[in-house]
Amino acid sequence: MALELGGKSASVILDDADLPSAVKGTINACFLNSGQTCSAHTRMLVPRARYDEVKAIAQKVVEGFTVGDPLQETSKLGPLISAVQKDRVTGYIRRGLEEGAELVAGGPDTPEGLDKGFFVKPTVLGKVEPRATVAQEEIFGPVLSIICYDTEEDAVRIANDSIYGLGGGVWSGDEARAIRVARRIRTGQVDINGGPFNMQAPFGGYKQSGNGREAGKYGLEEFLEYKSLQLKKPAA
Repeated sequence: MALELGGKSASVILDDADLPSAVKGTINACFLNSGQTCSAHTRMLVPRARYDEVKAIAQKVVEGFTVGDPLQETSKLGPLISAVQKDRVTGYIRRGLEEGAELVAGGPDTPEGLDKGFFVKPTVLGKVEPRATVAQEEIFGPVLSIICYDTEEDAVRIANDSIYGLGGGVWSGDEARAIRVARRIRTGQVDINGGPFNMQAPFGGYKQSGNGREAGKYGLEEFLEYKSLQLKKPAA
């Protein structure tokens, strides 16, 4: 039996990263399927000194996420799966604000002109504390938490401070550095500088994100039962 469960994936943006690409890439990875993706990058870890830059970029990127009927070419973000899920997601947004987060974009109110359907504004919460509810629990909606860190060591610690370990990302101008940091993040999959999903690579999680792997030969091996024969060599 293989289990693929929840996630609270961290996208770690290092201080030497291409900031516009990293922020845009993280937001895209968070809002895919209106945020209803198990491996969504819902925590964006950024250097504290560059928070204002990140905030401005994020606001501009979110403006491009037009909410509406998914059958319309002008829509980039569709509805959630149910009224229950919409209420759950907006409840998390309110909880985040109550716990001290800064509203960078979006919010808990229904998008204008979309009273019918389970639509939620694409939301970015800034200056989120690592132990805040929205930084720890899986929301499963278009909600991104920006968490500031001071050092690379601090970033790794925050990324690993989760009951989950499914996906994640590392952004850096130095690929070797990004790989070094990625190896220290306890999660089943890490995208380096926006690396695309690879169906031949194993997909699965650590900790409460499940056990077992999907995709490639590893996904097939999960369902195989091996048989071994032990042979005794004849005496010389």
